[in-house]
Amino acid sequence: MAERIEQRLEDRVPELEQLERVGLFTRREVRAVLRKASALEYKIQRRALRKEDFINYIQYEINLLELIKKRRARIGYSFKKDEIENSILHRVHCLFNRAIGKWKDDIQLWLSHVAFCKQWNAKHQLSKVFSSMLAIHPNKPALWIMAAKWEMETQLSSESARHLFLRALRFHPECPKIYQEYFRMELMHAEKQRKEKKEFEQAKMETGEFNYSEEILNGEMARIIYRDAAQKIKGVQFHLAVLSIAKLFDFTQDLQKEILESLQTGYADDPLTWDCMARRELELGSLQATEHTTKQMKVSEMTQREERCCAVFEEAVRAVPTEDMWKCYITFCLERYNRKTNSEELKQKRLERTLSVFSKAHESGLLPEAFYKQWLQLLLASNLFEKATEVAEAATKRFSLSVEMWQMRLQMLIQLKSDDVTQSFEEAIKHMKSKGTLPLWTLWVEWSEGTNSKEDTEALYQRSLCATTSAESVTMKEKYLDWTYRNGGYKKVRRVFTSLCENRPFSLDFFRKMIQIEKQQESCKMLRLREYYERALREFGSTDSDLWLDYIKEELSHPQGKPENCGSIHWRAMKMLQGDLVEDFVSKYTLLQTGHL
Repeated sequence: MAERIEQRLEDRVPELEQLERVGLFTRREVRAVLRKASALEYKIQRRALRKEDFINYIQYEINLLELIKKRRARIGYSFKKDEIENSILHRVHCLFNRAIGKWKDDIQLWLSHVAFCKQWNAKHQLSKVFSSMLAIHPNKPALWIMAAKWEMETQLSSESARHLFLRALRFHPECPKIYQEYFRMELMHAEKQRKEKKEFEQAKMETGEFNYSEEILNGEMARIIYRDAAQKIKGVQFHLAVLSIAKLFDFTQDLQKEILESLQTGYADDPLTWDCMARRELELGSLQATEHTTKQMKVSEMTQREERCCAVFEEAVRAVPTEDMWKCYITFCLERYNRKTNSEELKQKRLERTLSVFSKAHESGLLPEAFYKQWLQLLLASNLFEKATEVAEAATKRFSLSVEMWQMRLQMLIQLKSDDVTQSFEEAIKHMKSKGTLPLWTLWVEWSEGTNSKEDTEALYQRSLCATTSAESVTMKEKYLDWTYRNGGYKKVRRVFTSLCENRPFSLDFFRKMIQIEKQQESCKMLRLREYYERALREFGSTDSDLWLDYIKEELSHPQGKPENCGSIHWRAMKMLQGDLVEDFVSKYTLLQTGHL
């Protein structure tokens, strides 16, 4: 092993000598490089190889290449690259090959090698890397696409890209993404050929050996791919994805028409098909801008296009009366409404249209729950408060077991300072029973704090403890304790704390809040702090090591503390804590003893 390492280090000598000779590195830096290389070589020659050692070695060599590049730029020296950089590049490729040979399943390692090849323009090497990677990982479509894109976009070889896509489809005959990218590649190839032909024609040159097939120029290869894919891949999403790619090219009108016809024939009942057909009206018949085109003409033309879209959507919700179809329609209306425009007339029309569609969907009983909130926000923003109140009430009738709907309605009533807030809270709690009502009780007590008397708010807090589930009552206890201290003072909060301690469960924050309140008092008593810590430890002593440490710190730092109690607390902690928490406690306790915690 030593001889092999010595040989590898000797192989470095010529490049290091060149670095020193041309003034890129000093002799001291060359020696430092040799020492570091020696240490790295020893690590990758051991019997038990580690991936991290190879990664560190590769990263060191890459950093060295970057440093040489910067030094060259600084002194303006660009010679001897064969003797210096190429030698390092060769070594990095060898390191990658050894690492990948050992850890073939590590995709990230392969991708790092690909990235390195691209960065240093090692095209021949990258071709080999892609070939090896795809032989070992043919089951990953993304790798096939990456390789084909490189062939097409960097190597400018549509033939190689096509060959890779065809091989990929043998392994993944029903992969939508591969078909989409293959489809895109063929259209890019057709576009490239169209540009070349046009340039020849403009220069009035003979195309000579270049044979431009009309079929390829018109995207016929892409059409064949689409037809083949359409037989194997079911679902409207694939057709829409292919259509969006075809729209990027200005010579695909016939192809787009065929895709749309397939959508209408095979997926006539799918909301996404109707959504696509409706939105297409925005793209059709757009006004050609001229110097005589006025702002009013543009607004009128946009209004007409949007109305054509809505006409298609209206037909759609009659043909496919589902929540998803209404969702598509409303989403379109909201998108148009949220678009910036300087025309108040257009903005108002969009608002009226959107509110009308919300109403129709609601009346048909097919407005999705999530959209009621957006409808309300729109009504409130438009100062239509009476209508908003009606909508909120209707939403809670339709979704009477939805906490979100009740919360939305109650927040709106609070915002409008309605007289029906209390009655609506009672109605909500009646419908929801106890499970999942925490957000409602939280909202209710927070509203009551700013509106009702202290007595009413306290009664509400006490009622919430009985009305919520055990797990949710934990949060209400914390809020009750905090509110009591803010409004009733220390003596009152002590009584409430003692009372609340009679009913489990508790949270750790519940006890920590009481400890914090005690420490805020001028006459903070250690006796009471011990009571709170002991209560907390009964509940959380087996699962929280920090609680024990805080207790010990309190005994050490409080004027009335007893440091002699720390040993007993430590012994109890060691007995109660579970699993890894014991080790965590011991290490922190040691730091505490040495004054580092």
